[in-house]
Amino acid sequence: MPSNHILETSLLRRIFRRLTPKSMRSDAVTIPVIRLHGAIMSGGGQFRPYLSLASTAGLIEKAFAFPDAPAVAISINSPGGSPVQSRLIYKRIRDLAAEHNRKVLVFVEDVAASGGYMIAVAGDEIIADPSSIVGSIGVVSASFGFPELMKKIGVERRVHTAGQNKAVLDPFRPEKKEDVERLKALQLEVHDTFIDLVKERRGTKLSDDPDLFTGLFWTGKRGLALGLVDALGDMRAVLKDRYGAKTRLKLITPPRGLFGRGLGFFGSNSGFSAPDIAQAAAGGLIDAAEERALWSRFGL
Repeated sequence: MPSNHILETSLLRRIFRRLTPKSMRSDAVTIPVIRLHGAIMSGGGQFRPYLSLASTAGLIEKAFAFPDAPAVAISINSPGGSPVQSRLIYKRIRDLAAEHNRKVLVFVEDVAASGGYMIAVAGDEIIADPSSIVGSIGVVSASFGFPELMKKIGVERRVHTAGQNKAVLDPFRPEKKEDVERLKALQLEVHDTFIDLVKERRGTKLSDDPDLFTGLFWTGKRGLALGLVDALGDMRAVLKDRYGAKTRLKLITPPRGLFGRGLGFFGSNSGFSAPDIAQAAAGGLIDAAEERALWSRFGL
């Protein structure tokens, strides 16, 4: 729910607007804008914040609480990530759109793929650049296997479990066929949920192309023909064309310090010891590698 401060500010603005003579009122429309850029992952380290419900909920709620706005504009640039976080963000957008009776216009920048596209379908309309990448409606799991390396360096892997399936897909042990089949069954369930959501939101706009839900991705121009997007264009031009030349775009930003305090993070009073910082840095490198892999799938 919006904070009391936001509600009070909104109420005061409405009262002021009503008391102001029409001749003195500005006829310019202001559209709140949210930027959802980055990989989608739960949590996020001190070094690299990611898109998740926790990191975006405040921005989304603030945008929908913006007074007198006929719509909320969302800029998306994401290669995907966690299907759970993607759906949670999608649902929060739709819930607030219904609660505030507000139209949602989504604008795709470089890419809205996989989980990024799942968030995009929260829009009543999706507008992309002709060269944007859209789609990738599928589910992927990736890892590494090290059993041969373990043999070469003479290290023995010892795993003791209570429950025969607690060590499923252990990267240091040979892959088992039944484990892979179990993983694929889970992926199919998640994929079906994704497909149902896209069909629910896009409906008859979707083409009958057999590749639509295979995980392939396309340019915005091709996505328009497939029904994955509604139009081609950019945010500023589309909003001014729709709501008038005087339309103003108001970027909704997070409070300062939401993702850390810059160089102060490393200061002596930061509360972090040298091992803490080293561990966070190592985790950040792994997260960065995972994020880089997500973007590289789309040539970015």
